[in-house]
Amino acid sequence: MSWHRWRPYVPVASRRARAAREMDALRRKGRDIQPVTIAGRTIARTFWGRAWCAHLEKFSDYANRLPRGRTYVCNGSVCHLEISRGRIMARVSGSKLYTVDITIAPLPPAAWESVKRRCAGRIGSLLELLQGKLSSEVMAVVTDRDHGLFPGPREISLSCSCPDWAEMCKHVAAAMYGVGARLDEKPELLFLLRGVDHMELIAADVALAPARGKARARIADADLAGVFGIDIDAAPAARAPAARKDSGGNGRTRARRQRPAAPPAPPEPAAITGETIRALRARARLTQAQLAFLLSVSRAAIIRWERTPGPLGLQARTRKACAEALAMSDHEIRQVLNAVPRWRRGT
Repeated sequence: MSWHRWRPYVPVASRRARAAREMDALRRKGRDIQPVTIAGRTIARTFWGRAWCAHLEKFSDYANRLPRGRTYVCNGSVCHLEISRGRIMARVSGSKLYTVDITIAPLPPAAWESVKRRCAGRIGSLLELLQGKLSSEVMAVVTDRDHGLFPGPREISLSCSCPDWAEMCKHVAAAMYGVGARLDEKPELLFLLRGVDHMELIAADVALAPARGKARARIADADLAGVFGIDIDAAPAARAPAARKDSGGNGRTRARRQRPAAPPAPPEPAAITGETIRALRARARLTQAQLAFLLSVSRAAIIRWERTPGPLGLQARTRKACAEALAMSDHEIRQVLNAVPRWRRGT
């Protein structure tokens, strides 16, 4: 009788140390190593990352292997994750350092045109798109299981160098969850992965914006938790409103009516002037074309504003975009601009 000889168990700390040495060796050879680092047990914290993870968990094909993948990505086993057009390359630490290669089919042109058509007139600016400040209509479009931006199982080809026979092994699952964490940092990578240009959404929106002045609100975390059913950091519970006595003097009490809290909004300056625009450009070291792109206006508008004395007569959506840009740090502004090819930023 022959007995199968199992591989000896290797502690997580030992696996990570060995993987770190191998990654350092690749880094010394000039490879751009991009590890996935998770703080705590919550993989994704922004709209795009959460939506990606929730989409994966909708498919029964992946249900058995996803829990192990969550553990692997949370304990730092995804040593490298690179996202390019139609491809995800990863190195995941297990008993050995395994190579994961995931191919994603491009979004069909008809599906992309449908997404652009349904989102047109509902996206305020590039800032709103990348920061997840989307209306419920746009959220429903981009996260649609069959006609949105996320790929279905038939559009995904999975490969791993480990000996596991399953199509989605725990190393592949860890890499797929790692994509959710990476979209927290660079949501534009989702569009790159599906082979489409996210700037086309903005162009379609700007074309219809004057005729469709719909209100836009940021998706609340509580709403995301209900829609997606994924890990969201719980906020401290609000204190219950104090009861006050009925004016009739009969000793009965009634609860004080509590007004719904308004969604948070960036502080808006009292007046935006040409000097305000010039100061913003100087602080963030932007060209006129870059600032125009950031605010979703023309370069000619920036030139005209900077020459105008006194307060500028801006439309509500433009004032909002200016307020958001003024509230951002220089680093955050650079992150938004770096999401777009250099020739589109006017540099």
